[in-house]
Amino acid sequence: MSDNVLDHIPALRAYARSLCKHGQDADDLVQETLLRAIEHADKYQSGTYMRAWLFTIMRNRFYTNVRKAARERTGSEDCVSGQLVSQPTQEWHLRHQELWDQLARMPRHYREAIILVSVLGESYLRAAEILECDIGTIKSRVNRARGLLKHALEPEF
Repeated sequence: MSDNVLDHIPALRAYARSLCKHGQDADDLVQETLLRAIEHADKYQSGTYMRAWLFTIMRNRFYTNVRKAARERTGSEDCVSGQLVSQPTQEWHLRHQELWDQLARMPRHYREAIILVSVLGESYLRAAEILECDIGTIKSRVNRARGLLKHALEPEF
């Protein structure tokens, strides 16, 4: 376990992408998380799990931003600058996109659990700490999320 914040940036970026719909929003969330971690570095207890502390900051920051965005509608849905000009044609990209689309459609509590455990490699215990729920709840959410993904992505014969 590293207490160096820089060692956790790839995991933060992956978790941010699971929370945000747009890549730029995910990058902004990582930046806000790092800024908040620097501002509150005195509250971090050395020797504890830095990654879980950072994920908790990110999750709280994300929900704060969601509440703030709900109050401040700025017309971002009408903005064309975030739309892709041309779609990639590679098969792997399409399958990857299908996976992220299905993740985006599933309930947030399932998505957060499966991203933490299956993508970022967190233990069930760490995921339970980050999401502030019981370990049995995490196991159930991951299992249900896997079932939803399998059903949605399996080719029908």
